[in-house]
Amino acid sequence: MISYIKSFIQHSPNQLITYADYISAALYHPEYGYYMRDQQKIGRQGDFITTSNISDIYGRLAAKWFAYVCEKTGLPNAFCEIGAGNGRFAHAFLQEWQESIKRPLQYVIVETSPYHRRLQQNLLDQYPSVIQVEDITAIKDFEGMIFSNELFDALPVHVIEKINGELLEVMIGIQNEGFVEQGVPLTNPAILQFLQESGLELKEKQRIEVPLAMKKMLGSIATTIKKGLIVTADYGYTNEEWMHPARSTGSLRGFFQHRMFDNILENPGAMDVTTHIHFDYLIERGRQLALEFVTMLRQDEFLLKAGILQELENHYDPNPFSEVSKRNRAIRSLIMPGGMSSYFHIVIQEKGMVTRDINLFQNQK
Repeated sequence: MISYIKSFIQHSPNQLITYADYISAALYHPEYGYYMRDQQKIGRQGDFITTSNISDIYGRLAAKWFAYVCEKTGLPNAFCEIGAGNGRFAHAFLQEWQESIKRPLQYVIVETSPYHRRLQQNLLDQYPSVIQVEDITAIKDFEGMIFSNELFDALPVHVIEKINGELLEVMIGIQNEGFVEQGVPLTNPAILQFLQESGLELKEKQRIEVPLAMKKMLGSIATTIKKGLIVTADYGYTNEEWMHPARSTGSLRGFFQHRMFDNILENPGAMDVTTHIHFDYLIERGRQLALEFVTMLRQDEFLLKAGILQELENHYDPNPFSEVSKRNRAIRSLIMPGGMSSYFHIVIQEKGMVTRDINLFQNQK
């Protein structure tokens, strides 16, 4: 991977590449990219953990909530998950659907990683309703729900900063056989347009990530869905939060064996790279694409509204290693103040529907 990126830089204009180019190679190169390689990435033996891998409760609860939404809105029982990872969320969802809902279901997985597609196939082979596609553009006129969990934070981003009153794009070059940053005057019209559309105005010495790939993905989702809900689970900031002095250096980070690294130029291809997403832009750009905003909730709030407390087993089990005890602990960990869910938000958007007069949560009065 290092040799590939060095060659990429050496053959680029001014021997510099954007952060977006660097991240795209580090994560998605078909042979060397982090997400494309045959290695465990999620869980204790990987580099990071996701909510759906703490317990099957997340996927099971999502299945019940989706079934309720379909009943209330008349949406078809069609569910599309973008970036399904190791398939554990889908497996839990489909188990619950088969055991308690028992209605015909179409489950579509959009997955670019061949490694993850194989994991999903092995885990979900008993569910004939599952369809795998490599790119969302393969789906046409979709009606149902499109769901993603930590999708947008894993997309490539450009990096810009303001120095001496001038906006610069931070580029990547080579120095002393290593990768280094170099700021150049910002000229990319797409970045300038993003700044104008988002309403963000950087302060002196502030650095921020610009998610042009997120804009493209959102456009693809809007083109794919004809009618339904778009549910995005991710971590990020509002414009007001982005402007807080504590975030003046941006949010770009790497994760390797559950340790966080500020410098993602080390060990490309060997660690996950992530960034906080722009919630205000996600919502406003969605509106421009006819994806109307419904609500944004902290993930623990969403889980409570979706009925997670009803999943608790009330009887006492003295065995801390029993399935009941482990399940109850997992539920509590998902809703405890300061827990993992408090760092995530759920953004719900709609297309071709009017949900403002419909209660999307059975447990909401």
